[in-house]
Amino acid sequence: MNYEIQGKPYPVALVTLDSGESIICQRGAMSWMTPNVEMQTKAGSFGKMLGRALSGESMFQNVYTAKNGAGMIAFAASVPGEIMALQLDGTNTIIAQKSAFLASESSVKYELFLQKKVASGFFGGEGFIMQQFSGTGLLLLEIDGSLITYDLQPGQSMMIDTGHLAAMESTCSLTIDTVKGVGNALLGGEGFFNTRVTGPGRIWLQTLPISRLAGNMARYVPSK
Repeated sequence: MNYEIQGKPYPVALVTLDSGESIICQRGAMSWMTPNVEMQTKAGSFGKMLGRALSGESMFQNVYTAKNGAGMIAFAASVPGEIMALQLDGTNTIIAQKSAFLASESSVKYELFLQKKVASGFFGGEGFIMQQFSGTGLLLLEIDGSLITYDLQPGQSMMIDTGHLAAMESTCSLTIDTVKGVGNALLGGEGFFNTRVTGPGRIWLQTLPISRLAGNMARYVPSK
């Protein structure tokens, strides 16, 4: 399986499948493909369906398989941003934001990830329910805006505004910190809480969370 990512700020992942190879994607993610790529919709167990629904994905997934020779399938991003391609080798686990999943090889395992500290999760907003990916193979994730990467050393932390954390390695830990000072929280415009991610491990940040983009655009939509 080979892939190529083209286009900015509206990227598309072009995946070439050998005959008999398959790729799994979120329902509706396919943009175009060669005629010899066939689709089959799968649901899996009730637990997996529920987990996908809670993490912002469809309960059903589509499996595309190349038949009678090599085939090509394209997955376009749903918002302006980037498509991040990761190769999982069985030793690394990735924790990603809700609705980040675009496509993957069938050997990649998808699970629901809940923050251990429930209170922190609720106060952290988008960080409460996330997606966890392990196993082996290609994983494609959607990034809102541009992608910035940091490698945190053991004990090193980064303070992140809610929604800007796109993904992190599972070796990182996540907590929610309260903004100090009532005046800062009320007048600073940054909210009451920030996400603290502590290493060791790699983190991927996004510059334009879709929630912020939607909020900014809503100000220019005339109300009825």
